[in-house]
Amino acid sequence: MLLSGNGNEEVVEETWGLWEETWNVWKEALMGPDLWIRIGQTALQILFIVILAFVVVKIGNKLIDQFYSRRTKGPFRITARRETTLTKLTKNTLTYVVYFMAFVMILETFSINIGALLAGAGIAGLAIGFGAQNLVRDIISGFFIIFEDQFSVGDYIGTAGVEGFVTEIGLRTSKVKSWGGEIHIIPNGNITQVTNYSVDNSAAIVDVSVAYESDIEEAERVILELLGELHERYDTIVAEPELLGIVDLGASEVSMRIFAETLPMEHWGIGRIIRKEVKLRLDKEGIEIPFPRIVMYSREEAGGVENGEGLQSK
Repeated sequence: MLLSGNGNEEVVEETWGLWEETWNVWKEALMGPDLWIRIGQTALQILFIVILAFVVVKIGNKLIDQFYSRRTKGPFRITARRETTLTKLTKNTLTYVVYFMAFVMILETFSINIGALLAGAGIAGLAIGFGAQNLVRDIISGFFIIFEDQFSVGDYIGTAGVEGFVTEIGLRTSKVKSWGGEIHIIPNGNITQVTNYSVDNSAAIVDVSVAYESDIEEAERVILELLGELHERYDTIVAEPELLGIVDLGASEVSMRIFAETLPMEHWGIGRIIRKEVKLRLDKEGIEIPFPRIVMYSREEAGGVENGEGLQSK
């Protein structure tokens, strides 16, 4: 049924009146002081919560540093490497807990039902947990790595096919920095075997070769004299290096082996120093370092080979 012109006008007037009334309500609410007071109070509460969380984290970090520094001076001492690991882990845990609580408090300022939200999150987390077995394995492995002190921040380790210095240990992953500067992020569940090079002293093993024509006993005397000097000069050498003796008779050289016990991870540098010092000392004493020798055969003088002619050595 078609509406008359008067009917259309009445519908338009009613609609316009409804919009006008709604706009007046919103205008009164927006322009009224109650809304802006509520917004200001909420903003101040959020700002206060954020500042409070920041201050708590800062103070907590300082207290953690003081706690572990006092532990090193008390009757129950811990190593520096373990102190660094536990300090970083405790600080990270404190940061996560404080900021999570701050986030929950901010939600409460918006009148959000936190109890129902956490209950729903717990049910969802339980459902996800059944499919997150690798995550659970990583966290459990990380806990035992820290609890058993398998390795700590700053240690040089080899694990999961990589070698390098440990820069961070978390409950889920560990970070290892190799010599080239690459950062390897390894899930703790993949760390099934670890070789830790930083726990005990290292060993520098250096092989020194001299020519057959040289006086072997004189060479041993010179090297032993040098090794005694090196122990006094370098603090990273734990004990006086040992000359183990002849370990190989090569094609043109006699090889002698030097063993030096060093502080952890100092064996590479000490090995380079020993090689340099031995070379300089042998040159000074006139003891010859062997070099490759080639025997040349001349066909033109083949007839004189049987008499020992035609052979030259270089």
